[in-house]
Amino acid sequence: MTYDFDEIIDRQHTNALNTDGFRGYIFHAGPEKVFPYKDEDFIRMWVADMEFATPPEICDAIRKRVDRRIFGYTAMFDHDFYRAFSGWCQSRYGWTFPEEELCFTAGIIPALYQLTEDLLAKDEKMLIAVPSYGYFLHAAEYNGVEAVCSPLKEQGGFFSIDFDDLEKKAADPKVRMLLWCNPHNPTGRIWTQEELERVAEIVRKNDLWIISDEIHCDLVRSGLSHIPMGKIMPDYTKLVTCMSGSKTFNMAGLMFSDIIIRDKEERKRFKSRDKLQSNLNPLSLAAHQAAYISCGEWLSQLKTYLDDNFRLAESFFQSRYPETRFRIPEATYLAWVDLSRTLPDVPDLPAFFANEAGVLLEGGNSLFVGNAEGYVRLNLAMPRAVLQKGLTRMADAIEKHLNMKEEQK
Repeated sequence: MTYDFDEIIDRQHTNALNTDGFRGYIFHAGPEKVFPYKDEDFIRMWVADMEFATPPEICDAIRKRVDRRIFGYTAMFDHDFYRAFSGWCQSRYGWTFPEEELCFTAGIIPALYQLTEDLLAKDEKMLIAVPSYGYFLHAAEYNGVEAVCSPLKEQGGFFSIDFDDLEKKAADPKVRMLLWCNPHNPTGRIWTQEELERVAEIVRKNDLWIISDEIHCDLVRSGLSHIPMGKIMPDYTKLVTCMSGSKTFNMAGLMFSDIIIRDKEERKRFKSRDKLQSNLNPLSLAAHQAAYISCGEWLSQLKTYLDDNFRLAESFFQSRYPETRFRIPEATYLAWVDLSRTLPDVPDLPAFFANEAGVLLEGGNSLFVGNAEGYVRLNLAMPRAVLQKGLTRMADAIEKHLNMKEEQK
């Protein structure tokens, strides 16, 4: 079957965060904030969900479950989902895990909040590599613990781990957890086996908990592969792996994540503090099980389409703004672009592009914790015609700004 990723889908009036929630999320404002563009006229390149339809196999599975016509209390009582998910992990990564280690939450963010609360005392600290997904910091803030940041090193748009800095900060006796992102958001790095082994060595040496957020693990460039931290550290009990099909198959709103907890005592504590009391949404369960059984070909075609979108973005920046630092990421559908040399005098890039280009995007230290000044994150998971329109609008706004600066000299 050939899937249509060029289809433009109207998401207005679906209560989507993507279309209706950008004021609060990006600009910390309410409906009173107005722009020169109508909401429906924005090109939305911000929040990390896709403008592609969820695979038809998943929609069919949801319909079949709806046809059963009863949606009573639901939990995991059989082994079908474990077989589907662990089989996916085995075939894709050469790694699996015992069924008893598998726990569920409504999302990885709630799991990060709960794990931080479980594993850190108020005077202890978590360690994160920055730039970082904003909710890593929020998990620390929510629980009243300190987040210690280890900046990644950047060269020519390529990011690597500063192992000297990471090791020094991990040695602080108050640091008890490494909150790790693999593949990394927002830089898109797939950490190599050598890099992961060095991280593992630091974790073991300092007896740290490591929470490995691997939600982008399936969204790698064609021909590349993901290495789970669980495969690198097969016998380390203080490891929690967080995965979900929500990013991969564009169903974040179904609120379903897989949290693989090795340590028996933490697993017991985590389940005992589950606010949902192990209840699951029956439609979410049907959808995720179908994803791991039936959607491998859809994912393969998605990755090919995304590869071409990234090549389009790379060509755009190289030809129009060669001073911009951008490298096609190894994973995710997110482009991490350094515009500090292109627009050095623009302090708020999201506001600039919203007002001057009608493009919604994220960027800067306020949204990505640190080491992110001058960067924007562009979601490229959209039909190519929409992406081209968004890039053209960005170029027009940049040219207008640069021309005004030239005229003022």
